[in-house]
Amino acid sequence: MNDICGGIAERLNRDCQCVSLDRAALRRALTEALTAHDAGADLHALIDAGCPNLFSDSAVFVGADCLRRMAEIVAAVEAVAALPAWRERVLAWAPATARYAPKYPGVFLGYDFHLSAAGPQLIEINTNAGGGLLNAVLAQAQQACCEDVPAIVSGAPPAAAVEQDYVDMFRAEWRAERAGQGEVPLGRIAIVDEQPQTQFLYPEFLLFRSLFERHGIAATVCDPTELVCRDGALWRGGERIDLVYNRLTDFSLETPASAALREAWLSGAAVVTPHPHAHALYADKRNLTLLSDEAALAALGVDAAVRAALLAGIPRTRLVRREDAEVLWAARRQLFFKPAAGFGGKAAYRGDKLTKRVFEEVLTGGYVAQALVPPSGRHLSVDAAPTELKVDLRNYVYRGRVQLVSARLYQGQTTNFRTPGGGFAPVLAVLEREVEMGTAAS
Repeated sequence: MNDICGGIAERLNRDCQCVSLDRAALRRALTEALTAHDAGADLHALIDAGCPNLFSDSAVFVGADCLRRMAEIVAAVEAVAALPAWRERVLAWAPATARYAPKYPGVFLGYDFHLSAAGPQLIEINTNAGGGLLNAVLAQAQQACCEDVPAIVSGAPPAAAVEQDYVDMFRAEWRAERAGQGEVPLGRIAIVDEQPQTQFLYPEFLLFRSLFERHGIAATVCDPTELVCRDGALWRGGERIDLVYNRLTDFSLETPASAALREAWLSGAAVVTPHPHAHALYADKRNLTLLSDEAALAALGVDAAVRAALLAGIPRTRLVRREDAEVLWAARRQLFFKPAAGFGGKAAYRGDKLTKRVFEEVLTGGYVAQALVPPSGRHLSVDAAPTELKVDLRNYVYRGRVQLVSARLYQGQTTNFRTPGGGFAPVLAVLEREVEMGTAAS
């Protein structure tokens, strides 16, 4: 690995096996984050029951230069997404609901990276990136690990600052849509997902409800079928919904269950964020075929500096076409296959794990093939056994600005929150100055 993402950070990820998570402090933080509305909920118990490997016991170390390089790649993508030619190109293959363009950009873009010898590599972008609030709380429940580590790392920003940033983001969405209509406060938010109580990130929904309520915004958690669009507004029972925090994986809002939400989105009856337009601009994985193609970028009018940042930071990606089957099969060991509208690693395959039967399914359409970028590693002791976990870095982004960087530790093909010792982990920035490692790598 090069100096951008290697060096001291790489050695710490290999040699520092301290347990940094204070589980008692995490339990207190989760309890204190709830308002009276949810005070009876035991979030820690919900997490243990529904997703016991949600939080890793250790942190991940990343060089400050590497973090800056990720932010530069994010900025380059944002510069392209703002181009009229880009919008015209990607909306041509997007569903009809995505062609409606609201005044607000959409919350919680997730830029996911692997670290490689060539520096950070953007493997995908998601529009309803989960875990942002959980990671803000997690970062505050850490204890110093290895005697010399505190002298050479910068910790995560305070939870209160991140939480305020998140609330300001939702209010900014509301104000952007209502620009020119007078100052009306954001009154009620619905946090919406399919059967929310069955989702393994349901505890985060409760955290968000409490966060909004602490800032004077009424909030509710519900299934999309509980919503009704009537009289130019969106309702849940007798409660008018001003804004929907959309956690659905029905990115285009085309299923029957999303009918009321789709109507509210297209009519402007409520602010729906993130939304189909944002997914089309950023998260459709076919977009990666353009962002990693120099000729396509030049044709779109992307300037040379932005092209250079994208080509250095995004693995070459191509559309899967049946006429290319022979070439793709021959090169499969160097490829990762993903569905264009996929999420959470579902139906995604490392080429070296593909069978002929699965490859035939991939060829039916809707897939991209991305040059394989193996994730970096984090060496830990799990149940007293040395274990190497893979690292995926997520940048939570709003309007091109990185709000928080977190890690996901896992084994297997994709992040899965099923790996003992794995889960969300805070990212500690390793300072660039040369230091004496001492016991930090012992």
